[in-house]
Amino acid sequence: MFQTFDDHNDPSRGAPHAALLRAELKRLSLDGFLIPRADAHQGEYVPASDCRLEWLTGFSGSAGMAAVLGDEAAIFVDGRYTIQVREQVDMATFPARHLINEPVTDWLAERLKPGQRLGYDAMLHTVSEVRRLRTVCEKAGAELVSLDANPVDAVWEGRPAAPIGAVSIHSDALAGKPSAEKIGEIQNSVTGKGADACVLTQPDSIAWLFNIRGSDVSHTPLPLSFAVVPSTGKPHLFIDGRKLSNAVRDALHDLAEIAEPDGFKAMLKNLGRNGGKVMLDPALAGQGIADAVTSAGGSIIEAQDPVLLPKAIKNSVEIDGARAAHLRDGAAYVRFLCWFDDIAPSGELDEIGAAEKLEQFRRDTGVLKDISFDTISGAGSNGAICHYRVSRKSNLPIPLGRPFLIDSGAQYEDGTTDITRTLAVGEQSAEMKRHFTLVLKGHIAISNARFPQGTTGAQLDTLARIDLWKAGLDFDHGTGHGVGSYLSVHEGPQRIAKTGVVPLKPGMILSNEPGYYPAGEYGIRLENLELVREAEAIDGGERPMLWFETLTLAPFDLRLVDTSLLSPEETAWLNAYHARVLAELAPLLDDRSLSWLEEATTAI
Repeated sequence: MFQTFDDHNDPSRGAPHAALLRAELKRLSLDGFLIPRADAHQGEYVPASDCRLEWLTGFSGSAGMAAVLGDEAAIFVDGRYTIQVREQVDMATFPARHLINEPVTDWLAERLKPGQRLGYDAMLHTVSEVRRLRTVCEKAGAELVSLDANPVDAVWEGRPAAPIGAVSIHSDALAGKPSAEKIGEIQNSVTGKGADACVLTQPDSIAWLFNIRGSDVSHTPLPLSFAVVPSTGKPHLFIDGRKLSNAVRDALHDLAEIAEPDGFKAMLKNLGRNGGKVMLDPALAGQGIADAVTSAGGSIIEAQDPVLLPKAIKNSVEIDGARAAHLRDGAAYVRFLCWFDDIAPSGELDEIGAAEKLEQFRRDTGVLKDISFDTISGAGSNGAICHYRVSRKSNLPIPLGRPFLIDSGAQYEDGTTDITRTLAVGEQSAEMKRHFTLVLKGHIAISNARFPQGTTGAQLDTLARIDLWKAGLDFDHGTGHGVGSYLSVHEGPQRIAKTGVVPLKPGMILSNEPGYYPAGEYGIRLENLELVREAEAIDGGERPMLWFETLTLAPFDLRLVDTSLLSPEETAWLNAYHARVLAELAPLLDDRSLSWLEEATTAI
């Protein structure tokens, strides 16, 4: 499932689709309904059959929610999408609000009236989220109504069928640990929490636990499914049997009981009837899952998904795989950069052409499974849209005199990559170079950091922003997200952000991607992936320290660097990084690409 560049966004759909939904709500005696950008698994990537928010509003971003009342509605998105939402959505029908600073709960609190009934799909809202919604409704004297059937589905003509992508086995040679061993460790966690069983709702957790990969959603090898892991005995895997070949079914037979998805809630209710204590993650599990247990007499133990942390801490095999994937990807990327420098100055290249050519260089490796997300190929003002998705309608020529931002990644069986570079096309202004260099300084600060064990991402986030702050600038997204091992390019619980509260641990992989986006002008983002490692002891040092090994191998565009703004230490880092890029990639490059790289990595 590679990038298609199709146009799905139509702001004019907002009013007629809202009218269809309101008619259905009236039939159900409801005064309002909430439409999250979510499926029952609460993942970032959802299948077409669950893109209800996009069907209703036209918004295609990866996070958001709409609220529809009888005479008013709104759409809520975070800072990554403040520009995009206004381009994709009819603001007269769905005025935009900030998902974090102006949350839906505040909006509802100002509008709900006593006696009104607000509906929600209990599988699409987490336990934690419903708790907040219930508080708002109770204060307003309104009723929060759980629905078994989603009213959007009743009025969505031509809704796609649920996916049945084939499942494959992710071998121990790639996973680094047998599934049976992982299951035993998770069962120990379940027992340690005093639970009889744990419910897993995240497909990447399930994929990691059973050493399987799927093909149900774009760009991420996920098998949409649920699992119940008891404290003892075989886990149950609830998955559409059409996704399993005989060979895959046989491989899973000794690990798990396989059942169809419609048996999932029946098992939860059975656990409840037996007085079971069921562990689930309130930030990830739908309220409908908890309701199935408690309505039958069981109880819920709230705890973090026990797979998240061990999945995030890569083992030695996964780390070696990540290094190999980035070496391979780096060579493909440098071939692209060399090609880009030849073609872009002609003025004949556009956003789609650049994205397609980069994908082709990765395909030429012979082992590309997919890109890891839709390439963000942003020319000029489109680069200022943080998570811009180029389409045939929005596609722009790449102009001279402005930076070009390209954020992309690849899925290989041995690792997942994610890299952003901002490239000079023609002469760049002094102001553009200043902005680029301020972002580069933040990137170097993260990459160069040594920090005590127990440090969280929030404690490091300031390093990426401090030089921008000194200039009165900032960026409205996190500095870094976790990355999986041939899994999701956005992985938790680790992150470098103002909200990153999880201590970083050796083996975690995170992105390092500060940016700056002057609206309507251009975007700058510089991203490498970093591996957390234990640092060597320093004479006189008192505490164990950690550091980042940079995995990504590709040069930064020196034509955009204002060297007068770099400190000697920053200059030394940049030169050392470029020397490493050249040394490691040189054996993999053709003569033309190698000659280009030698010039691109010249010491400054």
